Amino acid sequence: MAEVLPLRAWRYSEEWTNTLEDLVAPLFDVVSEKQREMLYHHPFNSIHLSVPQGDNPPVQAQKTLEKWKNEGILKQDDLPGIYVYYQYFRLPGEGEMRCRKGFIAQIKAYDWSENQILRHESTIVSAVTDRIDLLAATQIQASPTHGLYEDESQELEKYMDAAIASPLYEVEDYQGVREVLAVIHDARIISRFLEIMKSKQVILADGHHRLEGAIEYRKQQKDSFPELTWKGSDFHLMYFTNAHGNDLKILPTHRLYYGLDLSDEELLEKLSQWFDMRPFGDAEELATYTFQRKWSFGLVLKDQAWIIKFKPELWSQIKPELPVSLRNLELVILHEVLFHQILGITSEDQRKSKNLAFERNFSRCIREVREGKADFAVITREIDLEQVLEVCKSGAVMPQKSTYFYPKALGGLLFASIRQEEFESNYEAFFEKY
Repeated sequence: MAEVLPLRAWRYSEEWTNTLEDLVAPLFDVVSEKQREMLYHHPFNSIHLSVPQGDNPPVQAQKTLEKWKNEGILKQDDLPGIYVYYQYFRLPGEGEMRCRKGFIAQIKAYDWSENQILRHESTIVSAVTDRIDLLAATQIQASPTHGLYEDESQELEKYMDAAIASPLYEVEDYQGVREVLAVIHDARIISRFLEIMKSKQVILADGHHRLEGAIEYRKQQKDSFPELTWKGSDFHLMYFTNAHGNDLKILPTHRLYYGLDLSDEELLEKLSQWFDMRPFGDAEELATYTFQRKWSFGLVLKDQAWIIKFKPELWSQIKPELPVSLRNLELVILHEVLFHQILGITSEDQRKSKNLAFERNFSRCIREVREGKADFAVITREIDLEQVLEVCKSGAVMPQKSTYFYPKALGGLLFASIRQEEFESNYEAFFEKY
């Protein structure tokens, strides 16, 4: 049973509402260096809490947070609520406006073994440690992770649609997405949210490192406040979206490789043992190529481009110990064949290899190879949501950077405190039978 609670969010005070676009920030793991430097120039941007600077960043973030609280820059809402969060966006080349509907609440930071929150990617230890240290120092969460639930009835959407008609905020973010936030305070409606969510498993779409940090912090604090039913250190901020009837878009993440020890001819010869190879005239045209055939990719070298398709008769050689749902994934085949079998990088080493980079921007991939910085690029296509759900339910995990759910949730729209005196509320009222 997934335990979900409303929250008394900390938010920028009303005097900052008209300049909120200057205060929000991308998530810590997608913000570029140039974006960071620009955002750091604003003394009250939320990046100072999510990606703090200084010799001891967690301590610096804690001092910044206390200063903002004391000066009234951040204020805590009086009542707990469910925060409705809609994201309006268009994809390149589309005229149609999409809307991803969801809500932000608190969920218990379940250990993966409890099988309440299912992951699809592994985490990197150093990145998790950073998140634990930051959470322990500040006891604040500056952005929600993103979880999917499945509810074909779509009952909660009617409550969310009603709330979003009276928004708290409406901003345009760094992605060009219109972000709209509203709140539900009605205890009867909140109770219905909690009732529906308690029977759901949650598929973690984004935020594996932040949730892993919350899980470890919950373990560290397991002996604190033993007399209490609800402890702040047990909970985690999450943005929930319904996998049914929602505008959930997964964009591809391409691969770049640096420091190749083989010549282009040697690489192509080794690839031909595993893939059917077809020359492709202009690498730029791969941006609109639809990759209709299963297990196919684009390969960009400095002076040539190829369409490569994995030979299905070799599929039995792809990690037979893995679940079929995982072995069927194109990125599993790509990573096992190209990076492991051909280039000799084990699955574990791939996660921390300095030779392998992940890039969402197609044009940047082409530029890196054409300028001789990268040896080659592999152009991939997006994974289907159904495949993500199938792998998660199997208990397996995908190669890193397999998914890029778009648009990303935004940091700084609200903050969730796990400090016990700020977390506490009359949660019992939401479990009464109406």
